[in-house]
Amino acid sequence: MKATTKFLTGGALILGAAGYLMASSISKTATYYLTPTELSSKIASDPTFYSTGVKVGARVVPGSIVREPGGRETSFRMTDGAHTYGVVYRGITPDTFTDSVDVVVEGRLGRDQVFHATTLLAKCASRYENAPDRPARVQT
Repeated sequence: MKATTKFLTGGALILGAAGYLMASSISKTATYYLTPTELSSKIASDPTFYSTGVKVGARVVPGSIVREPGGRETSFRMTDGAHTYGVVYRGITPDTFTDSVDVVVEGRLGRDQVFHATTLLAKCASRYENAPDRPARVQT
């Protein structure tokens, strides 16, 4: 066998192995979150799913945010339009956490239908705009 053929064969094996390892690690570490509707259907089909750690992505219901004095506990409602769950989160909320923002919460749904979150992520706006220009001051 020629040296060039050995080199190309070895290179193809190395690239193939590296590609396989990348593809298999991506599928194992990919993070997926449920919507409230998907969470509701999982609970309906398997009642033991309560108190199982899960991530849920939804939108904050406008006007539902209640911050406890001291700012360490926040409760709100999240929805995907079809199902709504109450959420209780203990911790510091992100600066972008406001009404109608998309959130991803990680935690457990209790049998009382309240989601007890241990992590709260607020999605950032997809587009930021510059502040409007100030009119020029006229020197007198």
